[in-house]
Parts: sequence; C-alpha cells; structure tokens
Amino acid sequence: MNRAPVQTADRPLVSRNPADPDDIVVELHGCGPDTVTGAVDRASRARTEWLAAGAGARSAALRRAGDAVEAASEELAGLLVREVGKPLTEARGELARTAAIWRYYAQHPYDATGAVHEPASGAGLLLTRRRPHGVAGLITPWNFPLAIPSWKAAPALAAGNAVVLKPAPEATACALRLAEVLGQALPADLLRVVPGGADVGARLVGVADVVSFTGSTAVGAAVARAAVARGVPVQAEMGGHNAAVVLPDADPERAAADIAVAIAGYAGQKCTATRRVIAVGGALPPLREALAEALRELPARAPHAADTVCGPVISQAALDRVAGARDGALRSGARALAGAGARRPGPATGWYTDPVLLENVPADHELHRHETFGPLAVLSGAADLDDAVRAANSTPYGLVTSLHTGDLDVALGVLDRLTTGMLRVNAPTTGVDFHLPFGGEKESGIGMREQGRAAMDFYTSSRTISLLPAVSA
Repeated sequence: MNRAPVQTADRPLVSRNPADPDDIVVELHGCGPDTVTGAVDRASRARTEWLAAGAGARSAALRRAGDAVEAASEELAGLLVREVGKPLTEARGELARTAAIWRYYAQHPYDATGAVHEPASGAGLLLTRRRPHGVAGLITPWNFPLAIPSWKAAPALAAGNAVVLKPAPEATACALRLAEVLGQALPADLLRVVPGGADVGARLVGVADVVSFTGSTAVGAAVARAAVARGVPVQAEMGGHNAAVVLPDADPERAAADIAVAIAGYAGQKCTATRRVIAVGGALPPLREALAEALRELPARAPHAADTVCGPVISQAALDRVAGARDGALRSGARALAGAGARRPGPATGWYTDPVLLENVPADHELHRHETFGPLAVLSGAADLDDAVRAANSTPYGLVTSLHTGDLDVALGVLDRLTTGMLRVNAPTTGVDFHLPFGGEKESGIGMREQGRAAMDFYTSSRTISLLPAVSA
C-alpha cells in the first residue's frame, strides 16, 4: 500500500480473511483518542480552502473521485473479497455503486442552497441559505466498507464539509485503501481515516461537528445520546428484522427466488436481509417447498468464485451466533427446512455456514423479534393479510419490508400499514437506490435519512437572513 491519510498510536489492530483466518489482511497500531482530535483539526483546516474554492472545484473533485474508484475497481473488489468475505459478484456490484455515488453527488454543489422570499410587508428580501456544519465524523460498519463510507462522505464533501472516517476494525484495509484512492482526487487532509476501537469512535463523536453512524442498535443509541448532549446533528442507521410477506396470489417460485437471495446473499450480513418470511393463507405450502429448495441451492462457498451467493460470515463469533440460534430454536421445537446440518468447519478452512430456514419456531422465541445477522430466517403462516401486517410490525425494528403479490391494488392498500422506512413490492428486501432516502422507523433509525437529497439536507444547516433597506437620515 501507499501511504494513507491515517494517524496511528499504540493500539494493535488485526483484520483477518474470513475465508482463511490464518491470512492476516492488515495489522497495525490503531489510533488513540488524542490522535482523533488531531485528525479533526487537520481536516478542519483543509475544509477552509475546500469551501472557499467554490462549487465548480468541489464538483470536479468528486467527479474525479468517482473516476479513481472505477479505475481501481478490480483491485478494490479483490480486497472486499479478501478482508470481509464478500462474494466476488457482490463486491463488483458494490464498486460500481461506489463510483456512481461519487458521480451522483458531484452534481450537487451546483444545486440551490436556499430561496428568496418577499417580506410580509415593506421593502427588503428574506433569504434562506444552507451552509455546511464543519467536520463530519463518520462511523461505518464492515459489511459495505466502500459504499457506506462513500454515501456518507460524498454528500458531506459536496456540501462543503471535511470528513474524518472511523471504520470498523474488520474493514481497516478497505478503508485505508479507499482513502488512498480518493486522495488522488481530493485535497490533502480533507478526508482522514482514524482506525481503532470504541474509544476512537467515542472521541470522534465528542469532537466532530456532525455525526453519521451505521451499526448496531445499542451503539447507535449511545452515539445519538452523546451527539445530542453536545447539540450536534446526528443520524444513526441501525438494525433491522425485516419481513417478507407473501400473499396467496404471488408466484411461489418467483417469491422464493427473491427471498432466498435476501436471506443468503453475503451470508445474511446486511441490515436489509430478510429474517422473517410470513406466508398468508394458502401461500404457505407451496412457498415452504420452493423456498427450502431455493436455499439448498445456495450453499456457503468460497467468496472468490463468480457464482457464490453465500460466502463466509465475518468471524468465529458470528459463526457461533448463527449456530447457537439455530440449535436453540431446534431444541425449543422448531424444524429446519434448510440448513439443519449447516457446516461449521474449523478456523483453518474459514467461517462458513449454509443458509438456515426454520419453521414452527415458538411464538415467544427471540428469533421472531431480534436479528442474528447471518443467513438464518424463520418461516411462519398468517391467517389473513391483517394477521400478516400485525406480525410484520411486531418487532422493535422498522427498516424494510417486502410484499409479494400479483394484485397491485392490494399492495397499494397495505403499504401505509407497514411500519418500515422502506417497502419493496415483488422484490427482495435487500437492494437500495442511492438517489432515494434510506433509513428505518422505530429502533432501526435515528435522525434524518441517508442518501439522495436527504443527505445534503443533513450535512447542512439552514439560516434565515433578512435584508432590509437602510433608513435614510
């Protein structure tokens, strides 16, 4: 690697290949809290010139950033496969999206930053104007280590902020290499990376001017409390326990194919993955058979193979969590339709588990309310659509729901009854459009939405200005 914009201290940090844990991808000394403050100070100084350079300079730099990502896409895709176990096809998809995100936000510096209004009475003008906050502190997870930092950083920079990024330790190499690539297009020090653990994240929340977090619900809530206590704008995208609702008129084969990919894709390690499948009435028998068969055709495989859908999970702890959830449900009376003998090879051969589909899970079991963050889902029936809506809404989370039906009128009639931030009809729960708002309800999200125009609003604050004529002497 070339030198990345990273500050280091005395805290060892190791990232391993999930497909071969003996392969250490990166080992370095992570930052201490004091170095985070230095990174924010340097980014703040760089921001002064960045903002003064104007919309044209910011737009051109972000466009060059997209070009730089595209030029390095095969190398970066290989790094995604190696460091976080992302299947190669998905890794290439993430790179394509990452480049597109930078190019999309390259248009936004030219957007209007306010409006002009006529006063209610008398002469003068009333103006509104949006201005950047300063330094954006970004705390990002390991599962989309290029796209998520990009969909946070690109709008922040487009608006005139600087960025300090604290990546998940499991994705340290991806963050450092992304920063190097972006550094070919951006001014020095404008985007800084501070690897480390929870203390580094806490310090960043304590000194940044605006905070964007993606990760677990517990940590996100703590981040939001700390930022609010300082009076700092904050957004937190957190967990999901997403349902797929299948109506009797849906094509069971098509629904099963979409749902299977949403359960098994990237070993279920997406906040938008399907965790619960709710079949209404007569939809249950054909869906049960079709979905079990679809999942059996997506076993865990090496992530570098072009046809792999389900690769390894991120760690031994993640592997144990999936196996423990499966085995606990089976002991409580559940039945495994797929993944009953999910493989658990030793660490030398990678952290793999086949997709698991469980049925007859007791109604009070935790799997109905909380996610495992792995390739495991629960299938259950509902007497009618009202029953299915109640079941879909029954968790503390509200990120995304998919609805599978052949009747558009039914779909339109039920959408507003589902308490999730995103709804997908006849499509997997997974998959997002970066030019539209992204986020959830209830414990899935705090603060303003990410992506699209909503991101530009989050990374700026609105000012109201009154311009009145001077009074003649």
